[in-house]
Amino acid sequence: MKKIFKNNRRRKQTNIKFSYYKKYRNIKEIIEKRYSVLIMIIIFFNIIIVGNLFVIQIVRKDHYENRVKLLNQNIVLGPSSPRGRIYDRHHRLIVDNKPIKIIYYKKMSDITREEELKMAYEVAEILDVDYSDLAVRNLKEFWLRNNHELGVSKITDEEWKQLNERRITLDDIEELKLERITEEELNEYKELDREAAYIYYLMNKGYYYSEKIIKKENITDHEYAKISENIHKLRGFNTRLDWERVYPYGDTFRTILGSVSTSETGLPYELKDSYLAKGYSLDDRVGISYLEYQYEDYLKGEKNTYELLSDGTSKLIKEGQRGNDIVITIDIELQKAIDKILEKELMAAKKEPNTEYYNRSFVVVTDPNTGEILAMSSKQIVQVDDKYEIYDYTPGIINSSVVMGSVVKGASNIVGFNQGVLKVGEMRDDFCIKIAATPLKCSWRYLGRIDDVGALKYSSNSYQYQTAIKVGKGVYKYDEALSIEPKAFDIYRNTFAEFGLGVKTQIDLPNEGLGYKGNSTLSGHLLDFSIGQYDTYTPIQLSQYIGTIANGGYRIAPHLLKSVYKPTKDGLTSIVYNKEPEVLNKLNTKDEYLKRIQEGFKKVTASGGTGVGYMPPAMKPAGKTGTSESFIDSDLDGVVDLETYSHTFAGFAPYDNPKVAFTVISPDISPVDAKSGYRSTVNRRISFEVAKKIFEIYK
Repeated sequence: MKKIFKNNRRRKQTNIKFSYYKKYRNIKEIIEKRYSVLIMIIIFFNIIIVGNLFVIQIVRKDHYENRVKLLNQNIVLGPSSPRGRIYDRHHRLIVDNKPIKIIYYKKMSDITREEELKMAYEVAEILDVDYSDLAVRNLKEFWLRNNHELGVSKITDEEWKQLNERRITLDDIEELKLERITEEELNEYKELDREAAYIYYLMNKGYYYSEKIIKKENITDHEYAKISENIHKLRGFNTRLDWERVYPYGDTFRTILGSVSTSETGLPYELKDSYLAKGYSLDDRVGISYLEYQYEDYLKGEKNTYELLSDGTSKLIKEGQRGNDIVITIDIELQKAIDKILEKELMAAKKEPNTEYYNRSFVVVTDPNTGEILAMSSKQIVQVDDKYEIYDYTPGIINSSVVMGSVVKGASNIVGFNQGVLKVGEMRDDFCIKIAATPLKCSWRYLGRIDDVGALKYSSNSYQYQTAIKVGKGVYKYDEALSIEPKAFDIYRNTFAEFGLGVKTQIDLPNEGLGYKGNSTLSGHLLDFSIGQYDTYTPIQLSQYIGTIANGGYRIAPHLLKSVYKPTKDGLTSIVYNKEPEVLNKLNTKDEYLKRIQEGFKKVTASGGTGVGYMPPAMKPAGKTGTSESFIDSDLDGVVDLETYSHTFAGFAPYDNPKVAFTVISPDISPVDAKSGYRSTVNRRISFEVAKKIFEIYK
């Protein structure tokens, strides 16, 4: 038994030793495998590191050396480069840049106050500067810089004690010094001192690192040369050529061409955030209105790039260039002619009876097939003392609104056709409409029985009233209340919007207006709406409306940009961008219906139509007149108190293949209750003269 026990124990010990050996062998193998994997990983990463070092030090050595160099460079940009030129549609130059001499100062890092004071006097002896803008405070500050000890003596021991006790600040001490400089002390400064004081003020105005303009107007050749040849002594002073916009055609289209900020004003405050977000600097010159603002991205020049050296000087790294040139759709000669027509007719109208409230007219000429604006002009006449003066009012074409009247009846007929309440050729009696508790609503005279074309030719109000009642699902009975469905207003407005009335036209100018949309849904107002006597529209909206009718039903965005070119010595040879027509929508109507509108507009300008005399017959004209009634504030007391007539006309030619469309609007021709029945024909005269000029150019 004992022997068996010993054998079992021995077997157990042997098994334990074998298990231990087996386990040890497995651990060793695992460690060796892991070690091999670790070695392979280390070798792999070493290969990657060596490979990257090879790429960096051998293959891309130049690239990384340049990057290191750039990171260590202090790069600055020069002042705004000249902007691109602007040409009219026939490549006539209408906006250019003119070089102007500039004398400027850029503070060096090691310059001292004493050196600046000395240079201010030296420059004052060279330049003739107008120091009328020098404030008394600036002069006092200059006096303190020159009279440090005297300034210190103006502070009492008690005040110095207060400063040491931190009861007042150094700024307070400086204010006390300035307050105690006497008028007698300042009067010791002669003209040269005051010129130097102003120059010193300009030298230290604004940011430390920015360029300070010392003089930019009326710089003589002697002044320019004298500063140029002494820049080694006048450290920080220098000369260069800057630019300013010039306009070969003077004030023609000047307002819409827009304006550019000056080097002194830099970014205008109201546009500062949007320009800074695009990477501009505060002192950059930028477009601030109309076309200059709208096409800033094309017109802006590329600045010179400099490396700022340790001694405060700079080294040119990359030369800038002028901005891209743009060609606009305007025919500047046509624009000039229309400006003159408006000025002449406004002056003539003010000599006629009942025109005391008439003060402006609008004209827009377009190519209806492309949306290109060939001319757009508005003039306003204002009485100054005992004479009249004329001002440009062209921005009003996009942001002022007028009650347009019957000129919109083409769109009203489309509403009737689309809603199935008006049939092609439908005959109706031109009777007056009488709704309970309201005055009679009639056409301008009784027109008998007429069809849809005749209703346009003779401008029947009753025809449109009858359509509007049916669109509103109303039942008309003489001198009884009339109930219509309010959604009829939406039906009319949605269709009018397809023509461009009551919606933005998408013209490429900022600040486009929408006009006024009435909020009443009374039945009488729907009838007024149908004849253009309720909502108001802008002149550019009416222009888009007539263009849509002329071109076969396509609402095209009106635009002023035609093309963009790179700035080259050879002129307009390298095109960057060409503007294509932008169709915003097509009229949701049958071609048959639109042709009836076109036929009606053709009849308007034919014998017996309300538009006879608005366009020369040789043009093959078509169009629509309008007369509206609106209210104005006659005495500018904030209360609308006087009802006036306004006249409108929208036409196109030739009627069988329209190439041009135009709109003429003259608000407030005469008071409705004028003592005499005379109403000026100024809108018809303007229309005829404009049409005649268009025909001369584009026949």
